[in-house]
Amino acid sequence: MLAFVTGATGFLGSHVARALADNGADLRLLVRQSSNTKNIQDLKAELVTGDLRDPVSLEKGIAGCDVVFHVAADYRLWVRDPEEMYRVNVEGTRAILETARKNKARRVVYTSSVATMGFTSNGQPADENSTVSLGKMIGPYKRSKFMAEQVAIEAARSGQNIVVVNPSTPVGERDIKPTPSGRIVVDFLKKKFPAYVDTGLNLVDATECARGHIAALERGRSGERYILGGENLTLKQILDKLAAITGLPSPSIRVPYVMALATGVVDEIVTGRIRGREPRATIDAVRMGRKKMFVSSAKAERELGWKCVPVNDALGRAVEWFRANRYA
Repeated sequence: MLAFVTGATGFLGSHVARALADNGADLRLLVRQSSNTKNIQDLKAELVTGDLRDPVSLEKGIAGCDVVFHVAADYRLWVRDPEEMYRVNVEGTRAILETARKNKARRVVYTSSVATMGFTSNGQPADENSTVSLGKMIGPYKRSKFMAEQVAIEAARSGQNIVVVNPSTPVGERDIKPTPSGRIVVDFLKKKFPAYVDTGLNLVDATECARGHIAALERGRSGERYILGGENLTLKQILDKLAAITGLPSPSIRVPYVMALATGVVDEIVTGRIRGREPRATIDAVRMGRKKMFVSSAKAERELGWKCVPVNDALGRAVEWFRANRYA
């Protein structure tokens, strides 16, 4: 089986590529000219230099492939030009699916996100049937992923064989950027967590999440979404776990929502608009945090054989990797 993978130089994509290789697949990986290829240096794979917005490179990459894993995405909670994020996440997905259809790829596994789910303020876990709409998506990242997911679902309704997976918040090694979730670990290691806000996330082991992608390829139903989640944890519980792993102190001061929002406003203006760098705290991130992003993976458990595992090991591997690579 020849598998085409986007995003393999990144965090989750590198895990998906390794899971495929472990399952005996031959790999063809899309790599941008500017990509840091450290995450795939030890992988036996054919590399195709290109971009999601370059039809010629997509054609070259997908031609002859049996399956396509579209993992790549612009995953940032702040961006100077939101249109750039829409071009990558929405139009890039449309281009991948169209090229896969033209080249008769047997199946596409599209990596969406639990960001597209409908979360409530009462902390009840969301699932694939939670009520949601584009208008409830906060910020360009969530909106673009919601729109891209709709592109995939519509293509499946038109007859293309597409399965959508919705990872929660992956943690583990090789978070090279790092992602916003990886920054939680890095900031903790740098002792930049003097306080916390009352929010929550579902953390999933990135290695297990990659295996869930393979299960979706083999057992998923076309046109269906599958949440790949792990543990529902408050931010304080996550920081306490990191404290137990590292021996560093966990913050004991909880910051009220209004104060966190004010910090986001100031940081976005000073760091983002004036200095032109990505803020550590953003308005959208604080607004998202008002609802605990807890999820249920019951559907994936029933249909894919998914198992929710504790994330202590993944957090430990993340800490070890970030320290070994001098992030902190």
